[in-house]
Amino acid sequence: MNDTSHGLIIDSVSMRFDLPGGGHVQALEDVSLDLAPGDLMSVLGPSGCGKTTLLNIVAGFLMPTAGQVVLNGERVTGPGPERGMVFQQGALFEWMPVRDNVSFGPRMKHQSEAEYGAHVDHLLDVVGLKDFKDKAIYELSGGMQQRVALARCLANDPDVILMDEPLGALDALTREKMQGLVLDLWKETGKTIILITHSVEEALLLGARL
Repeated sequence: MNDTSHGLIIDSVSMRFDLPGGGHVQALEDVSLDLAPGDLMSVLGPSGCGKTTLLNIVAGFLMPTAGQVVLNGERVTGPGPERGMVFQQGALFEWMPVRDNVSFGPRMKHQSEAEYGAHVDHLLDVVGLKDFKDKAIYELSGGMQQRVALARCLANDPDVILMDEPLGALDALTREKMQGLVLDLWKETGKTIILITHSVEEALLLGARL
C-alpha cells in the first residue's frame, strides 16, 4: 500500500451483504484506489454495481467486510467531519431557511455567528443563493436545493466531498449548470471530490480521474 500520510487510500476493500434466507450478495470485491489531496474522481457504473456502497464505506456509514479506508494517515472507522456527503435528494431540513441549513454544521460545533457568518455568506454568494437565504427549502426548485446541499457540505470544511449522484434527479438544463458549479467549486476550494454517476458524459466532464 502507498504512503497514507496524506490523501485518501481505499485499500483492497470488499463488501458482502448476507441475506436473511441464506446466501449473500457480493457488492464490492478487492477495490483499491489512491487519491491525492485535491483529486476529483468520477465513479461510473450502472445501478446496482456497488457505487453507493463504496461511497458509504468511505463516508464511514458502512464497515467493509475486508480491506480498509485510510484518510490522511488515519483508518476510517465511522463518520467524521473530515468527510462531507451530498446526496441525490439533498437531505435538507425543509422547514429551515436556506442560511440556517448551510450554517447547521458550524452551529452544531457551537461556533458563533462571528466565526462562521462570513464564510457561510460567501458560500451562499458562490452558489448564487444570497438573495434566497431567508427562503424555506420547500420554496426552492430542485436545482436550488442541490446548491444549498453543496454549500452546507462546504460550510463544514471537509477534506473530502462525497457526491452520490447529486445531479441525477435534475432536468438537463439545470444539470448542466450544476456541473459547471461543481467544477468551479472544486477549482476554488481544492477539495478532494468523489462523484458517483451513471452518466458517461457527466463522468468525462467532471472527473479528472475516472
